[in-house]
Amino acid sequence: MAEEDFEDEEIEFGEGGGNRRRMLLMVVLPIVLVIGGGAVAYFTGLADPLVAMLSGSEPEAEEMDGSLADIAVEDEGGPVVSSSAPSTALFYDLPEMLVNINTAGRAKNFLKIRVSLELANEADINRVDTVLPRIIDNFQVYLRELRLEDLQGAAGMYRLREELLNRVNAAVRPAQVKDVLFKEMIVQ
Repeated sequence: MAEEDFEDEEIEFGEGGGNRRRMLLMVVLPIVLVIGGGAVAYFTGLADPLVAMLSGSEPEAEEMDGSLADIAVEDEGGPVVSSSAPSTALFYDLPEMLVNINTAGRAKNFLKIRVSLELANEADINRVDTVLPRIIDNFQVYLRELRLEDLQGAAGMYRLREELLNRVNAAVRPAQVKDVLFKEMIVQ
């Protein structure tokens, strides 16, 4: 009879532990999943509209492509142009460049690229003309060291734009290039 009491206690203890585990899975796991999903949405930017709505603020114009402050709006009295609209933009087209990019195997990959430089003012055109061979050399040296993986995705394009901008600004100093714009980019 003493053995039966001992077995009953084991069964009751085993069932109690299972209930705790089941309750833990039924309550804690969904809470962890909801918090994890919210964190992923927040850090990937998917929750930005929700956060802006809850905070009661409008998304800023500079966060959007095309900047709402620079768009002409037609009113009843005719077109109304924002006072923050930029003056005439000044662009300088560089010649097309074709370089072979760094590959590990025997296969050759080529990058064909055409870019425009956005200049800060008209006086900078003469400076760019003067140092154009240096700009092309800096670009070609950098582009030849790129790997195919460096050019993939939006992040790769952003890094490429920033590197080219840094190199062109170093070459044309004291003039300033505001941006590097891709007109054409083909990888074969």
